[in-house]
Amino acid sequence: MTATPEARPVAEATPPEEIKAVPLRHPWRWVSVAVLAVVVAMLVNGVVNNPAYRWDTVGQYLFDQRLTRGAVVTLELTVLSMACGVGLGILLAVMRLSPNPILSSAAWVYLWVFRGTPVYTQLVFWGLISVLYPRIGIGIPFGPEFASFQTTTVITFFVAAVIGLSLNEAAYMAEIVRAGILSVDEGQSEAAGALGMRRSMVMRRIVLPQAMRVIIPPTGNELISMLKTTSLVVAVPLTVDLYATSREIALRLFQPVPLLICAAIWYLAITSVLMVGQYYLERHFARGSQRALPPTPLQRLRMRTLGGPRGGELAAAGGAAAVGGGGTGIGGGTAGSDGQ
Repeated sequence: MTATPEARPVAEATPPEEIKAVPLRHPWRWVSVAVLAVVVAMLVNGVVNNPAYRWDTVGQYLFDQRLTRGAVVTLELTVLSMACGVGLGILLAVMRLSPNPILSSAAWVYLWVFRGTPVYTQLVFWGLISVLYPRIGIGIPFGPEFASFQTTTVITFFVAAVIGLSLNEAAYMAEIVRAGILSVDEGQSEAAGALGMRRSMVMRRIVLPQAMRVIIPPTGNELISMLKTTSLVVAVPLTVDLYATSREIALRLFQPVPLLICAAIWYLAITSVLMVGQYYLERHFARGSQRALPPTPLQRLRMRTLGGPRGGELAAAGGAAAVGGGGTGIGGGTAGSDGQ
């Protein structure tokens, strides 16, 4: 039945009732916040007012020239060791996935050795390399020797520390890279191979760029872990890094706690910078997997202070725009079919 002409204007003129939404209350959240605030206040009070921490010594030595120089050495060790470890780890991951049984077996043995022994033991070994091999020669095996060097002049304590950290890190990076490569659909590699692309080109241009989204988060964790692992280079022995320098000053002052706090503050500062860089790097490689990128911390702060749409609303708006664009394309295709 159809509505009568007299009833239609009445139905159209009746507005819908306004929905009265009552927000769900969470009283226990406020209770937990209050308890957490009390606990944090007690901890801060116990740390600030405890004279055993010697905050005056912390302020005196926090920006000491020796500590800043040690922080620079720690950064150099971290960057060099991580760069070499990532490069060697990619090579080992490709070897493990190779159909050649010799290459895959050699990579497996490498991972077995360097993941199965402590990094401190490996650093001690590299510190004693000049005792095991006093002279390094370059030539043909069981044949003539073209050049030779004293090990102590080629492999210094700094170089030995970089080598030891790099070889150990490569074993872990190989598994991270292998997991990222396996996360990419095999059909893409098969399609690229059908087009005549070489295996190295497929890996470099198709597989690795997509695998970076999986590789970067654990690699960032490994980078932060490497920063803290540099404190073990005293086993080489290398005594110019941040931790060794702070310990040397603490032994002279007979005050280990304030110098440990200084070293911890420097480690926290460097780690914070690395975490920010990791966030933006992850955001960069997530462009192909998300319709709308999440807002950056600066954008979130600006939205909360100046007002505007929140991060979820921005993502929803981007998704709606993508859906709308798809609908327009479908409509255009239908119109084309009608025209035919």
